[in-house]
Amino acid sequence: MLETELKEFIMKQFETYIFDLDGTLLYTLDDLTASTNHAMRAFGMPEHTTDEIRMMVGNGVRKLIERAVPCGTPATLYEDVYKEFINHYLEHNLDTTRPYPGIMEMLKSLKEHGKKMAVVSNKYCKATEHLCRTFFNGYIDVAIGENENIRKKPAPDTVLEAMKRLGADKGSTVYVGDSEVDIATAHNCGIPCISVLWGFRDKTFLTENGGTMFAKSPEEIFRE
Repeated sequence: MLETELKEFIMKQFETYIFDLDGTLLYTLDDLTASTNHAMRAFGMPEHTTDEIRMMVGNGVRKLIERAVPCGTPATLYEDVYKEFINHYLEHNLDTTRPYPGIMEMLKSLKEHGKKMAVVSNKYCKATEHLCRTFFNGYIDVAIGENENIRKKPAPDTVLEAMKRLGADKGSTVYVGDSEVDIATAHNCGIPCISVLWGFRDKTFLTENGGTMFAKSPEEIFRE
């Protein structure tokens, strides 16, 4: 069996699909960039390009702001910038955010075939839940975002919690994401990872960070 055929065969065997959100299901980069730069402007700090923000995301909002503010920024000022970002983003996270082409069709197909689905993200919890309700109501059964009561990715805790809520087992669960954080998360959970190639990282970067299964389009994640 050819490698590509083997991958397609493996992908058909999963009963539970746990998805990352930003860069995987939703294109959120423009809104993340806008809110980051709003917070930068509010405190007289240098702004960032979209491509710069692209490489800063993936480890949660606190890490995004930590990477965005100038080196040596006092902790108290960092907290003010972080809060400014949160307030702006919660009001503007739907300005340009949208599902990637083919995502809704993929989720519909998975649902029709009785697959269990969840979203596990390092995005701020309220924003994760709000975006999932807005775009994926009726498809995503569990949505878990960053909160102080559970370790975020790449720790396995949030994915394992999603599996627990879904009644899923590791042997039939796959994690789907677009970054090195997602690859590490799946590894720490003891489950495979499908790395999507339409998100915030390219194939070379993902391969260098342990990626082994790739999807060029949503329909490659699940085929009838």
